Amino acid sequence: MFDFLQGDESSFITSFAMWIVVVILLFAFNEFARRWKWSGFFSFIILPIALTVVWFTVLKGQIYTDWFHLAKVYSSTAGCIGFWLIRHLEKKDKEGNVVWKLRDNKLALLFPPLILAINILEAVIRDFQIGFTYWNVNSGAIVGEVTGVMGGSWNFMNGIAGILNIITITGFFGIVIRKKTKKDSSKDMLWPDMLWFWIIAYDIWNFTYTYNAIPTHSFYAGLALLISPTIFAFTRGKGAWLQHRAQTLAIWCMFAQTFPSFLDGGKFMVVSSYNTTVYTILGAVALLANVAVLVYMVYKVVKTKKNPYTQELYTDLPAYKKIKLLAE
Repeated sequence: MFDFLQGDESSFITSFAMWIVVVILLFAFNEFARRWKWSGFFSFIILPIALTVVWFTVLKGQIYTDWFHLAKVYSSTAGCIGFWLIRHLEKKDKEGNVVWKLRDNKLALLFPPLILAINILEAVIRDFQIGFTYWNVNSGAIVGEVTGVMGGSWNFMNGIAGILNIITITGFFGIVIRKKTKKDSSKDMLWPDMLWFWIIAYDIWNFTYTYNAIPTHSFYAGLALLISPTIFAFTRGKGAWLQHRAQTLAIWCMFAQTFPSFLDGGKFMVVSSYNTTVYTILGAVALLANVAVLVYMVYKVVKTKKNPYTQELYTDLPAYKKIKLLAE
């Protein structure tokens, strides 16, 4: 699947050690960014503005300038800002009583599924583009991918999987805020209806996308970047996977935009084996996983007679109930 041997510059040991460091740092950054209102404001408003100035002045000519990388860094950051506003934006009267909260506005709760769907759709379009353009051909070096991509049936299987992943986004009007406690005052954005089976299907699809479209990045931007928020969502930040995913994705995109040589030619670079069997297996697994989630969603819709886009669908499941107990 991966080739860790890049002459004398890289090896499995050094690459894997760096992979562990990336997972830990993403985990730590996410904890910092979620913990306080001011830290989120700094991480997703002040820092991106400062870095944008640097990218288009000091680092001009060195950063990624293709549509996908630019769209990803700014769309993921926009998601973080939107989630921060949903969590923290409120109005108080003269006595200090809260009289209005953004999160009580149903239209505001359309933002999380919309930004998520847009991010998935960006990748779906790129998968289809690669499949059509480089069918069974290695592209060679292209913008954003130093060793090239190779298109095939796997791109279309994974693209369809991504579309199914969008279709199975449910229960977004049930988004709530985590209640403040002595141990956790983060006010995470909880999405009780977004449960482990959807998250796992998303992770499989997204890793396959990175392997298809940015193979030299997929060891880090695929595996590490997906594992870190998923572990966080099942441990310290239960129920807030989308928030964790957006925050780790945003900081990773900022890092990659600032230090592109880390992934494209540095001693930690890991490349694809370009094995068509591996591509095909990954595409098939991603498609099957998302078909399974779709089938389960349809089963629950038929059984409960609920509209999954206006109501929460999985309210009877223990995992849902555990998350709901954390809410305000």
